[in-house]
Amino acid sequence: MSDGAPGSAAPIRVVLADDQPLVRTALRMVMAETADIDVVGEAGTGDEAVRLTAELAPDVVVMDIRMPGLNGIEATERITAGPATAHVVVLTTFDDDDYVYGALRAGAAGFLVKDMALDDILGAVRVVAAGDALIAPGVTRRLIKEFAGRPASSRPRRPLTAITDREREVLALVGGGLSNAEIAERLFISVATAKTYLTRLLSKLGARDRVQLVIIAYEAGLVSVSG
Repeated sequence: MSDGAPGSAAPIRVVLADDQPLVRTALRMVMAETADIDVVGEAGTGDEAVRLTAELAPDVVVMDIRMPGLNGIEATERITAGPATAHVVVLTTFDDDDYVYGALRAGAAGFLVKDMALDDILGAVRVVAAGDALIAPGVTRRLIKEFAGRPASSRPRRPLTAITDREREVLALVGGGLSNAEIAERLFISVATAKTYLTRLLSKLGARDRVQLVIIAYEAGLVSVSG
């Protein structure tokens, strides 16, 4: 693995969890060519992913959903509920729509699809390692469609009495998958102001990251199929 230049930040430590060796090999080979990402372990099952995360203390776990035994959602839940500080990026395919909501509820900080460009996956690892959340373009809209298709009575509702009308607008746009820049453009505010609203929402709603705000927007009924 490449080490960073002298004086540079330590490489992002990554555990790859996927039951397909070819997928792990492809990701490992690409990450081996970067100076800022180091693959420190590989797992073929969810149980192995949980164990390696505890043993190796990676910064990021790239997690497949469909694995034998403990699946990726269950493994993600165990990792995020435990003492580990690793951020989980879930990798899946578009036919896994039924799993998306469960993965996010389990604490995943990112949700990517396997047909994304490898450079985009590397970028996502960096974003999540920095403490931000990321959902692949297109996944959010598919999640909205799947979630909105459920009977209204089956959706948990969260009271949003603690937030202002403007914050509610911002939350709805976050739930619709808009970036800070897109929110700023939609509401005719600066990007810095959009970020301020996001910070307030995280604090007021007790959310860990942007992904949890997306979930809250769904649960509060702020997001429709049309976004």
